[in-house]
Amino acid sequence: MRVGIIGFLHESNTFIDSPTTIDNFLSDVLATGDDILLRFRDAPHEIGGFIAGLESESIEAVPMFAARATPSGPINDGALTTIHLAIQRELAKHHPLDGILAAVHGAAVPMLDLPLEPLLPGNELRIQDGQLDLDGLILTVIRDGLRNVAPLVATLDLHANLSQRMVDATDAIIGYRTNPHIDQRERGMEAARLMARTLRGEVKPTMAAAFPRVAINIEKQLTSEEPCRQLYQIADEMLHEPNVLSNSVLLGFPYADVAEMGSSVVVVTDNDSGQAQQLANQLAGYVEENRHQFAGEFLDVNAAVEQALQLDGPVLLLDMGDNVGGGSPGDGTALANEIHWSALRSQNPTPAFVCFCDREMVSIVREMGVGKSLYFPLGGKVETSQGRPFHAWARSVSLHDGKFTEDAITHGGITQFDQGPTAIVETDSGLTIMLTTNRVPPFSLRQMTAFGLDPADFQLIVAKGVHAPRAAYDAVCKHCLRVDTPGVTRADMTKLNYQHRRRPLFPFEEL
Repeated sequence: MRVGIIGFLHESNTFIDSPTTIDNFLSDVLATGDDILLRFRDAPHEIGGFIAGLESESIEAVPMFAARATPSGPINDGALTTIHLAIQRELAKHHPLDGILAAVHGAAVPMLDLPLEPLLPGNELRIQDGQLDLDGLILTVIRDGLRNVAPLVATLDLHANLSQRMVDATDAIIGYRTNPHIDQRERGMEAARLMARTLRGEVKPTMAAAFPRVAINIEKQLTSEEPCRQLYQIADEMLHEPNVLSNSVLLGFPYADVAEMGSSVVVVTDNDSGQAQQLANQLAGYVEENRHQFAGEFLDVNAAVEQALQLDGPVLLLDMGDNVGGGSPGDGTALANEIHWSALRSQNPTPAFVCFCDREMVSIVREMGVGKSLYFPLGGKVETSQGRPFHAWARSVSLHDGKFTEDAITHGGITQFDQGPTAIVETDSGLTIMLTTNRVPPFSLRQMTAFGLDPADFQLIVAKGVHAPRAAYDAVCKHCLRVDTPGVTRADMTKLNYQHRRRPLFPFEEL
């Protein structure tokens, strides 16, 4: 038996003006055929799980297409056309297949100005006004390529905004169960095992979804802590019921302004649609009944820094408003400014680390050379909501190529990182500032240690994320504070201007 593998992974932040282009995918993953095996076979990623799972079941894995880009703005028509045509070519090239395993994120959004007509005569991909469910479209294209005669099993990120179209296009959906995402390979292997059992005729996956009217705040989406811990415990217990093959709780991605934004659940049973719907409704009911527990608690910048300075370090300060893993530009300055001026006011330098994506300043430092001082305007250049630029005298310390490798299992299943030419500077207030050319989310301690920085040397470490950095930084930080900083990924979603979300939806409206 031959089972195809397709990946399309992007988290689209619609509150960002700049689009995601094909270059964004080229700088991360845009691969076909054996290149997919080279990139993912041993990776802690669901595609790696697909490959290993199929091999363990003596099923031939047919690597077809994989595209992934760092979270950013909506995907433009050039990138979407390229991806769509590549998927169609691979479907035609490898037809017939016994099934397909598809890794999609579940929060990809096209730009609103995509053409209303088909991209090519006769194809099925058609973006219509108000139809922003790109993952549903891609899964439908894959389903059509299978001619509806072979199973399609998909994996979704825990931050998916599930649509009914995704459900209708697939035989089963399996979502990550951990945030930070450290179970991706395991979920890929689970999907491969379910595919094998389906092809052998042992089970007939039957799926149902439910959509609680709750947008779970990003600040409350840590699966190892309450309130999510209890929710996932209930879901885990449900897996022991007769005929239940799988279930998934999808917490949602609040920075995609689409009708599907919010939480959802899916349950897959062995040929029992009634049971699947009943259990899905049960999980959804729990979310609605406990909705107030899933609302955020917001710690402002001043209070966070003041509190962190009283704790044993290192203290991890999570910059939620400039969450690179949620699409933010990575140049927010709110925490850096507060740490800097707090140190100057107290006349007591504070050893602290922060990273800015600032291509312009990297070029200036590289031209200036190591050991020189300059009055820098750092960060605060891309999004006005991220805070004003950080101004300070700083001395250049070191220059690097910005490439590093992560061997441990951390959030996202990424092993190779490239933040481009990188410079490290230090201020007299104690701040160590890493300046990068490319946006790289703080998913790895190697972002510091590969360039000669020891986390233990700092009282404060700023990571531009919410929960994902903890998979790496919990090992070295004694305390963690999530900070309600301004920006396009701010934690208080009620302050974002939604146009397309469903109504009613808690916390925007009380149910």
